[in-house]
Amino acid sequence: MATTEECRAALDKLSDTMRGAEGDVRSATELDRSVSCHITDLDVTFTGRMADGRIDVRETLEGPPRERAEIRLAMTGDDLVALVAGELNFARAWGSGRVKLEAGLRDLLRLRKLL
Repeated sequence: MATTEECRAALDKLSDTMRGAEGDVRSATELDRSVSCHITDLDVTFTGRMADGRIDVRETLEGPPRERAEIRLAMTGDDLVALVAGELNFARAWGSGRVKLEAGLRDLLRLRKLL
């Protein structure tokens, strides 16, 4: 089982990857939105902001998200680490319910470019 520190490192790596993206993927990462990522097996939530093509994690909270972020993710720590490492396909994980992504319709349409 992935630790809180490994999950935070995975989010930092994802942020770095987003920052280096180009073309359509880069445009999808340039949203300015609040973000939460609930790690279900650890019952920890990372909250922050997606802006300027990266994710700025500002807090690590015990339990589920306290506020409704504009972009909300939920998954196990192992799935987060596997996604960022390229070992788990996001679209398949989302389609099967292993990863939950909630956002407004416009944001979902824009974020699909990341898939």
